[in-house]
Amino acid sequence: MNIESIITHPGGSHKDDFLACSLLVARHNVPIFRKDPTDEELDDPSIAVVDVGHRHEPEKSNFDHHQFPRDYPPTCALTLVLQDLGIYEDARMFCDWLEPAEWFDTRGPKKTAEWLGVERDVISKMNSPIDISVLRRFAQAEKHEPGEVIYELMKMIGGDLLDYLHDVRARLDLVGQHVQRWEINAGNEDFSALYIPRLPEPLDDASSGLARYILVNKLDQEIAAIVYPDSRGEGFGLARFNDHPKLDFTRIESDADVHFAHNSGFLCKTSATEVPRLQEQLAGAWG
Repeated sequence: MNIESIITHPGGSHKDDFLACSLLVARHNVPIFRKDPTDEELDDPSIAVVDVGHRHEPEKSNFDHHQFPRDYPPTCALTLVLQDLGIYEDARMFCDWLEPAEWFDTRGPKKTAEWLGVERDVISKMNSPIDISVLRRFAQAEKHEPGEVIYELMKMIGGDLLDYLHDVRARLDLVGQHVQRWEINAGNEDFSALYIPRLPEPLDDASSGLARYILVNKLDQEIAAIVYPDSRGEGFGLARFNDHPKLDFTRIESDADVHFAHNSGFLCKTSATEVPRLQEQLAGAWG
């Protein structure tokens, strides 16, 4: 949709309207007006109305949540913009801060603390001077436009979030195309490991890509180890997943092809590259 301007409410600002506007700024590079919208503006799809107006009408670029009933699932303006951009589900999976932000904006600090299982004062302890200054400066002006410091900061924040979600999705898709599940026999026991080969298009961090793949696909109760290309050499890294208690890679630290084993036992690096040898080393670390 061709957005020509953004309207959000005047007065104090919260993270949800700030971040929702930041995403739209990164996509459209248009000015922000902090005021109450008119009916004509609410009906104009070229004007994105965020966190104000009492309408959720994506087809008209209206993204307010205040009209939702009290028992509605925690949903803020940022939720609605992420949904409209088609990236909400990925944001929920990959941005641990999103769900608490939804709760805080719609339920307040007391209910959010109860939901998190912490004391009420913990919520305020999570604020920093960055939060205070950025939101205060955003709230002070009636208009923000390209070239201004706060606007360019919002553009960077929104752009970084969009880039992060794109990159992590691309990384997961790449892992999903190439990952192999191994069933390793270690004496009288079997356990599962995930392996990703060295790819022509390398992952920035194959170990974190595998770990994220396990969590997203709810395999965390099934997988004991991960095997991934060593970013510093030709061999592979072998690591226990979720600190599995039966894997200790110091058990194979004397192997000629193991050139590093962490003294806590959670990781080793090997020059081995053949699958049978890597599987043998995994079995040797089990006990």
